[in-house]
Amino acid sequence: MVMHSPPHPGEVIRELCIKPLGLTVTETANGLGVSRKTLSALLNGRFGISPRMAIRLSKAFGGSAESWITQQAQYDLWQALQKADVIKVKAFA
Repeated sequence: MVMHSPPHPGEVIRELCIKPLGLTVTETANGLGVSRKTLSALLNGRFGISPRMAIRLSKAFGGSAESWITQQAQYDLWQALQKADVIKVKAFA
């Protein structure tokens, strides 16, 4: 289980992929084959990485599509765990 707040994958993309290469959001969006609006939403944490986006990121920046999806899953799970106490279920075991 992740014990600290992982960064949103959009932050990782911005800081470790886009900035070091000196790319603009528009250039990156064009290279990924997505709209600037879509990429901006991802970079600003309003959208997550979809399987298709994971493939695009893998092809553009390296790493496996699985690693990009895993980053998103870890972020999503950590967010959900912060509210786990309000999830009411009946225990069967």
